Amino acid sequence: MQPEQTQSRQIHWQKTRFLTFVILLVWFVFSCIVPWFADDLNAYSFLGFQLGYYFLVQGSLAIFVALIVLHNIGQNGIDDQHGSGQ
Repeated sequence: MQPEQTQSRQIHWQKTRFLTFVILLVWFVFSCIVPWFADDLNAYSFLGFQLGYYFLVQGSLAIFVALIVLHNIGQNGIDDQHGSGQ
């Protein structure tokens, strides 16, 4: 393998790892940290629902779907930059 390809693959992998780390960090916050404070958030309400419940049921689902979309867009961009895309 040529040194240029090796370096490009290493940079591709570094960017992919960083993107995955950021996505997992956001996922962790919305799946573990926000539920931890659900009781405190339940003191407030939104559209008649307790805020902790609303965040966990509606907000987390929306965030998880957005994370999937953002990860795919980001990974496609990384692949295109390094010639790995179709």
